[in-house]
Amino acid sequence: MKDPRDIVKRPIITERTADMMNDLKYVFEVDIRANKTEIKKAVEAIFNVKVKNVNTLRVPAKPKRYGRYSGYTSEWKKAFVTLTQDSKTLEFFETV
Repeated sequence: MKDPRDIVKRPIITERTADMMNDLKYVFEVDIRANKTEIKKAVEAIFNVKVKNVNTLRVPAKPKRYGRYSGYTSEWKKAFVTLTQDSKTLEFFETV
């Protein structure tokens, strides 16, 4: 298995995801090659919690311009992680 911190890159914190945290749902940017089982094991290893469900979404590349130069943003993967009811909240998100 890969290192869990290579699979889970960073948390996604927006107004929408802050509301989801009340329902024990958290959103992370993950490695684009990671599958749901790897994401589940990585979150459980990093935060010492029990994961109930993982949903993933690939965010497509968008065209961007900077002056006369044009290109695309990078494609990335987003994971919606739901914790079990008996699991504690993630201390990383308590300040939000």
